[in-house]
Amino acid sequence: MDRIDAMKVFVATVDEGSLAGAARRLGRSAAAVSRAIAYLETHTGTALLHRTTRTLKLSAAGERYAAACRRILLDLDEADVIAAGERSAPRGQLTVSMSLAAGETFMREIAEAFIERYPDVVVRLQMSDLPVNLIDEGVDVAVRVAHLPDSSLVATQVGEVRRVIAASPEYLASHPPIETPADLSKHRIVSMTYFGIDSWRFPPTGRSTVPQIVQFTPRLIVNSIRAAIASVVAGHGVARMLSYHIVDELERGALQIVLQNYEHPPMPVHVITPQGRLAVPKVRAFVDFAVPRLRKHFSHAHKLAAGKR
Repeated sequence: MDRIDAMKVFVATVDEGSLAGAARRLGRSAAAVSRAIAYLETHTGTALLHRTTRTLKLSAAGERYAAACRRILLDLDEADVIAAGERSAPRGQLTVSMSLAAGETFMREIAEAFIERYPDVVVRLQMSDLPVNLIDEGVDVAVRVAHLPDSSLVATQVGEVRRVIAASPEYLASHPPIETPADLSKHRIVSMTYFGIDSWRFPPTGRSTVPQIVQFTPRLIVNSIRAAIASVVAGHGVARMLSYHIVDELERGALQIVLQNYEHPPMPVHVITPQGRLAVPKVRAFVDFAVPRLRKHFSHAHKLAAGKR
């Protein structure tokens, strides 16, 4: 059996989470997929997957082997592209990573427009709020809201976002004014783990070098940006979120931002790719397609968060 082909089957099985899913994706029988996995396990002399009738889980060795397989397959991809030169058109599966909120807010629409233009490309949106290693996970492109450490990744900044405090106009009209962070103690707080469940940190003011920390007892704790937004739009309190999360709500006047003078400095938004991946036509095409659209989106979001239309 061809080991490279078996690696492709193994990676597809990991991505799909089942032998049947990999079989559908690859257009093969479940038995053929099972044989490929068995071949690799025999070749490596170790179990790569733990299988039951309902679940499929990587072994510790399987996790390391899957990461190595992805790197090998990416290198082969790039070798094919170099050999084909400029004649190679964008095609194949493209994996794009971003947070769940980013995927739901803007990346889905960009991906849909991209596949309309490039019908030979399949886009896999990997939406997760957990850390993702681009190389180990076989990610072609990622969108990250953060200050990036020095690395071998190629980064293009497409905008910046602010951590904002927002509430509905109706809520603000019927509760005490929020003019300083200390005023939040008089308000109902909708909190999320990402921004702090029982306290929020604000930058130092004046000549102080000590950050301001506001303690509170939240009335509602959620682990979803959409749930938090829905709650504050309905007038149930005040929440902290990133400015791009609430573009639509700001545009239609459903939410207002408070405490703008007490915000942290903006955080940059980057499109990042592993070193060398931009040579692959599908990756280059997606980056060229997505970057101007993302810059337009974040520019618009920035203006709305600053009170400009």
